[in-house]
Amino acid sequence: MSEQDGTSDAADDERETTESEANGDAESGAASTAAGEQPQDEDHSSESTPSEQAADEAADEETDSDAGTSNRDVAYESRDDSDVDLDVADDIVEYVESTPAAEVADEIATLRFEVDTLESDVAEYEQELEDLKSRIRRKQADFENYKKRMQKRREEEQARATEDLVTRLLDVRDNLTRALEQDEDTDIRDGVESTLKQFDRILEDENVEPVEPEPGDEVDPERHEVLVRMDSEQPPGTIAQVHRPGYEMAGKVIRTAQVAVSEEE
Repeated sequence: MSEQDGTSDAADDERETTESEANGDAESGAASTAAGEQPQDEDHSSESTPSEQAADEAADEETDSDAGTSNRDVAYESRDDSDVDLDVADDIVEYVESTPAAEVADEIATLRFEVDTLESDVAEYEQELEDLKSRIRRKQADFENYKKRMQKRREEEQARATEDLVTRLLDVRDNLTRALEQDEDTDIRDGVESTLKQFDRILEDENVEPVEPEPGDEVDPERHEVLVRMDSEQPPGTIAQVHRPGYEMAGKVIRTAQVAVSEEE
């Protein structure tokens, strides 16, 4: 065999070996792919339906969007505040650098004076406010004391008014007692009449007036109390007789008059 034939056979053997190795790698890769796809199919079999997956994905996207918007808003606000502070600081630095030192010193002194003045004004206003509060508290206390004094005075006036009335009634009782102490044969009519006039004067002083309707007057339910109905010469439904007078004090009926009313035919 010649050298050319030997070289050709060696090349063929090497080519066959390379193809065999390639085929083996391809088969191994296919097997690995098949083995990897089988569990994936099993996982897909246990997952939710496509519509549920789409809903979950939409919810996740909305949550991410809201979180991103909120974070951006916070970041923008923080950045805006910091930008403003930096701008102010830059302006101050630029102004100080471009202004003579003496002028800057004068402005600082002026600002300090204004600050001191404002602080002094605030202190004065706070003191004035405290004084006003103290005056209001004193006025409230004085008003409460005034109400107590007035209440006590009214009670004392009522007590004195009752005391004065009782004192005058005691005189009436003394007169009646003296009349009864007279002998049985003594005519005490004049003394009783005098005592009755004295009693009427006391009632008049207390703004008490009798309610004594006349026969034939119309019945007033506010001032008259109907006891009976009777035949009389008076028009039907009017007052026929007065059994007991009534009394009113300062326009208020304190006791109604008891009356008899004429019977209707």
